[in-house]
Amino acid sequence: MKRISILFLTLFAGILLSAQEVSPQRPSIPDNSVSVLDFGAVPDGVTLNTDAFAKAVAAVGKKGGGRIVVPAGIYLSGKIVLKDCMDLHLEEGAVLLLSPDKKDSWDGKSVKPFITASKRHDVSISGNGIIDGNGQWWRPVKRSKVSDVEWKSFLEKGGTVTEDGSLWYPFNLKNYENIAADYKAQERFRTHLIRFTDCSKVLVTGVTLQNSPKFHLVPQRCEDVTIEGITVRCPWNAQNGDGIDIMQCRNVLIAGCTVDVGDDGICLKGGAGAKALKDGPCKNILIENNTVFHAHGGFVIGSEFSGGMEDITVRNCVFSGTDTGLRFKSAPERGGKCSNIRISNIVMTDIKDEAIVFQTDYADRPAGHDDNQAADTQNFLPDFTDIIIENVTCRGCTTAIKAQGPLSQIHGITVRNSTIFYNDKGIDMSHPEAITLDNVKLMTY
Repeated sequence: MKRISILFLTLFAGILLSAQEVSPQRPSIPDNSVSVLDFGAVPDGVTLNTDAFAKAVAAVGKKGGGRIVVPAGIYLSGKIVLKDCMDLHLEEGAVLLLSPDKKDSWDGKSVKPFITASKRHDVSISGNGIIDGNGQWWRPVKRSKVSDVEWKSFLEKGGTVTEDGSLWYPFNLKNYENIAADYKAQERFRTHLIRFTDCSKVLVTGVTLQNSPKFHLVPQRCEDVTIEGITVRCPWNAQNGDGIDIMQCRNVLIAGCTVDVGDDGICLKGGAGAKALKDGPCKNILIENNTVFHAHGGFVIGSEFSGGMEDITVRNCVFSGTDTGLRFKSAPERGGKCSNIRISNIVMTDIKDEAIVFQTDYADRPAGHDDNQAADTQNFLPDFTDIIIENVTCRGCTTAIKAQGPLSQIHGITVRNSTIFYNDKGIDMSHPEAITLDNVKLMTY
């Protein structure tokens, strides 16, 4: 009996050691509560409520923090800036809608994210409501990615079509003024839906984030971040429509979320170039029990991570209909060192391109970009290494495993105990020795 107990404890300890647990500190919110209705908010979808939200934030701030309640209705607003010890709570049926008029978010120099907090602590967004970025009034549209009917609907708004007819920009719209001299300059002001910068003890739970002008949820240089049970969605063709982008954060949990977006689904970034070294790595991150439908990648590292990636676990996730499944992308001037990346128990179906892909010559190509951009440098090179991927089951992809890049930049990677059913190519690697395959079944018709 004693021997059995010792064996059990040994096995249990082994499980604990192999499974990284991350428990970020959660915000502490004082027991104060106000309704935005008490500060003149009108939930009719027409009245601009920016001042009402600012007054509610100020009132809660004077009390030392608390909850700002958003009851059911449609609240049109410009930017909302949260402060310490504050929870923005959207009740069932509440829709917080970013104004389509860019001037409502313009401060004379730039456009701030719809909801933001900077250098704050104990900040939360919660509830069962919707935060909508009204992105169709902000994003450029590629003609090749929409139907004739959809293209006609954009033209009916006014806007500007490039000379070659390939792109529509929301510049010179019929009903809203511009905030820049031309469509290229205005495109640079396109903003994120929610951004937390240099914050600690951050929580986003329950809400639906949709239709952002750019990325949906962006914590940057934050510590102790919990993102749980949220839905992130936008049209499949939304330009730069990333779902959740974690940038140079520490102690992060992303759990039980559903993502269906136009660009990367759940993505880790670590900054580019010399500045990223000062900001440090993405570190101590657990991503589990999430489902990603459309996205350029289900789980993504890059393209910029010069600050590094350390101690990251991804497990028990489903990717269904993404362009790629596990995507590792970077390039010179953007790369850094990976350390202790562990990915397990991933289920994939209907993957458009690669189930697993490593790329070291990635180029950022925004709408209207010149494809002749090339990084001819030996600085800040990617170093994808110390990565273990196991227990992957994939039914349907074009290529099972692709790794294109120098052996010095893609090496020390293991894929094991996995089955991938592919449609065209099993292995596409510059250097087959870059990735060790252990009990991996690659099958096709």
